[in-house]
Amino acid sequence: MSSVETIRWGLVTAIAPVAWGSTYYVTRHFLPADHPLWGAVLRALPAGVLLLLLCRRRPRGAWWWRSLVLGTVNMGVFFTLVYLAAQLLPTSLASTIMATSPVAMIALAWPLLGERPRGRTVLGALTGVAGVVLMLASGVDAVDPLGVLVSVAAMAMSAFGHILTKRWGAGTDVLSVTSWQLVAGGAVLVGPALAVEGAPPPLTGATLPGFAFVSVVATAVAFVAWFSGLRHLDAGTVGLIGLLNPVTGVVLGLLSAGESLGAHQALGLVLVLSGVLLGQNTRPPAPCPPPERRARHRSRPSRTRPGRS
Repeated sequence: MSSVETIRWGLVTAIAPVAWGSTYYVTRHFLPADHPLWGAVLRALPAGVLLLLLCRRRPRGAWWWRSLVLGTVNMGVFFTLVYLAAQLLPTSLASTIMATSPVAMIALAWPLLGERPRGRTVLGALTGVAGVVLMLASGVDAVDPLGVLVSVAAMAMSAFGHILTKRWGAGTDVLSVTSWQLVAGGAVLVGPALAVEGAPPPLTGATLPGFAFVSVVATAVAFVAWFSGLRHLDAGTVGLIGLLNPVTGVVLGLLSAGESLGAHQALGLVLVLSGVLLGQNTRPPAPCPPPERRARHRSRPSRTRPGRS
């Protein structure tokens, strides 16, 4: 892959964290706060059906259970954990914990994908996380240990699910893989939503545009962009681009409140952008062959050319 193509796929991938960062603002101001499970269903299921109508492909073979696993991990369980973390922790602390996802993706990509971490990628991740901490730093007096545990679980769940999608998705088009996950993730939550929250919230003139944005832009478009990036770039690079998520949330919060950017926030923003740029690889690494392939290679008898008589 050329440098131009790598940059292009990096820009495509950036659509996802920017859209996800705007989700905080839209959810807070336009969506009902007392229906988190139905909110996740109305976010995932319509997006999945829309993409399914576009790709017109249904799962086959192993993709039936793979879609259920990935949909549950990446959408169903993850959306629920994120909501719980938002209820138990201050937004700044929850966002800071989620910002460590690039480090988790780099760590998981080595054993699961054979992508050895590069020094500049690790340095970029650490720089970016430090920038997020500076941007979101605030005086938090009491911290709920359960909230921290839930937030860490959400971060680990998303990192593992995205790496698993990259591993299993090879050879299957991104649109289909994304649609199957979203449909499965939304369907898994329908039962719990009915049992816990009852009937779904009414779609009014105020909430309908919010749900439409979150489902179409921040879910359908965002996840296609994200999984496309994972298909063409190494996992560590994609994880670093994900740091644009809290950056977008902070910028939108500042714009909506009419506040100016403080010195520590400005420094944090510079560190985040520097970390993202530092970790970009113009030449993607050649992945190590999986263990089973290496074992087969070692077991092959060596071929020697017979000597001449």
